[in-house]
Amino acid sequence: MDVPESGSAEALDPAEGFAPATRERWRELVAGVLRKSGVAEERLADTPESVLNTPTLDGFDIEPLYTSSPPAADPGFPGIAPFTRGHRPGGGVLEGWDIRARHTDPDPAVLRRRAHDDLMNGVGSLWIHVGGAGLPVSGLAEALTDVHLDLAPVVLSAAGPQALEAATALLDVHTDAGVPDGRVISHLGLDPLSTAALAGEHPEVADAARFAAEHAARFAHLGLFVADGTLVHNAGGSVSQEIGAAVAAGTAYLRALVEAGVDVADAAGRIEFRLAADADQFSVIAKLRAVRAMWNQVLEASGVPADRRGTRVHATTSEAMLTRRDPHVNMLRATVACFAAGVGGADAVTVAPFDSAVGRPDDFARRIARNTQSMLIEESHLARVIDPAGGSFYVESLTADLYRTGWEFFRTLERAGGIASAIVDGTLLAEVDRVWERRREALATRAAPLTGLSEFPNPDETPLERDPDPVASPAPVPGGFPVRRRGRDYEALRDRSDAWTERTGGRPTAFLATLGPVAAHTARASFASNLLAAGGIAAATPGPLENADTAVMAFADSGHRVAVICSSDALYAEHAETLARALKGAGARRVILAGAPRDAYREAGVDSFAFKGGDAVALLTDLLDVLTIEPPSVTTDSVQGESA
Repeated sequence: MDVPESGSAEALDPAEGFAPATRERWRELVAGVLRKSGVAEERLADTPESVLNTPTLDGFDIEPLYTSSPPAADPGFPGIAPFTRGHRPGGGVLEGWDIRARHTDPDPAVLRRRAHDDLMNGVGSLWIHVGGAGLPVSGLAEALTDVHLDLAPVVLSAAGPQALEAATALLDVHTDAGVPDGRVISHLGLDPLSTAALAGEHPEVADAARFAAEHAARFAHLGLFVADGTLVHNAGGSVSQEIGAAVAAGTAYLRALVEAGVDVADAAGRIEFRLAADADQFSVIAKLRAVRAMWNQVLEASGVPADRRGTRVHATTSEAMLTRRDPHVNMLRATVACFAAGVGGADAVTVAPFDSAVGRPDDFARRIARNTQSMLIEESHLARVIDPAGGSFYVESLTADLYRTGWEFFRTLERAGGIASAIVDGTLLAEVDRVWERRREALATRAAPLTGLSEFPNPDETPLERDPDPVASPAPVPGGFPVRRRGRDYEALRDRSDAWTERTGGRPTAFLATLGPVAAHTARASFASNLLAAGGIAAATPGPLENADTAVMAFADSGHRVAVICSSDALYAEHAETLARALKGAGARRVILAGAPRDAYREAGVDSFAFKGGDAVALLTDLLDVLTIEPPSVTTDSVQGESA
């Protein structure tokens, strides 16, 4: 068969014979599917697709379909205001982004070796925590002995009162190394706002600004301040709160530098933004694009020329998303987060080693973190396309939504007297706390699943052991901003289970009353087993139980205290109430039913229900309270049942 050439009168039209694709027709098809799924007719009247909307913590919904109608606002071009698409016309096509490695080692000899390994294996800059539990200020020179400072910049993160001392020491190291003033490209990393917020203290920005101004004229390319949104992110805040707080911090530092005598355009170029990148890749891409446009708006209002309003953004993988349990899954989370940061146009990216939530990372974990970025840049060619997400109807809409909500939060902080005042009077933390409670509820109900922790856990894993890292995992300070890892409630449950197992030699165990044939109970038994494992509770599965009497006898012989009824709705209707009463009579301290709550079952003796959307943390906490009162008496028959 001869195929007509493209462009000829006889060229094939792939759409020929099909009705035009319209939003109205799509809406009709969506309504039909939802109607068959049991959605009430009144919800399908006007916009049936709204049933599929996903609410965000920022107050707007993610829709199921995005199109060119209505047309999105023009995001401009890369390198041109409003810099939504990046502040460099060529993006990272030539060299990719800056791979930045974080160091928290207090031993200068260890840090020196690890810094050398990083720089010899793809890292472009070093992010070093100095003071406090990190590297002593006196050890900075030794740690940087092998670093060519005019090629590999150092970004400081200093503890409280030692920030200016550390900054002075870093500049002295450059001078001692013979680096000309005009070639100093390091960053002092001054951030008194975050330091004070974490410590529960009053921020003092003016002193840091005067110190920075004294050195700005001498070192033309020296970075001065960091506007850090990860403070809000790690405390559980939303995306718009993170970028709104970051822009508010940048604005505070800009004002302070101008008051200290630095030209406004020069001051703007000395401020770097730091944002968190988690596994929600589209929100990361959009927030990096939105924050650049927000900062452009601030600088335009400040009289900064358009060609000097570009924003340098450092993205670091989220501390909040990392888990101590099944930590190797963190490699996957970090890869997605790094991908999103690269696509979103981050200028520098830090990937936290997968064991960072456990303690101080080992060399293998650090190598994997480096190579994650190198693979995306070198093998996947991720930086070869300038703003690859640009033009996506969804990404452009999400960027606009985050710009709008982020700007409103920035204005809220400004109306409160600026971010410093909002930190002191508790306004900022109170706003973040409200979002954290909603986020925590989503985590508890598994609406926001955590792979390897709340979903598909490995209860038999051998936990990693690392030396404590008080820099990455600081102890909470009264009145200070917390670092709230999303998996902490589930990890606390697993810790309780492990402690019990170590003390008694047996894992807390619940009996699954698997009523009826395999086909009737398998789905809910699997659901229940996965749910129990999220709390470190084993599931004893006796196999198919013919009726309520058989189930009660098997439970009584097992010696367990908790029974979980697992079967189909049809068999529940026939046996659930009788079985629940009988299990209570046989000594069950808790009877759980895997399925939707029903008053009749509760009245018959069911204490709780295991179902999608239920509060898993509350249920598992209650079960552990029951199962860890004293060592349960487990018979030989129950052990054989578990093996089966």
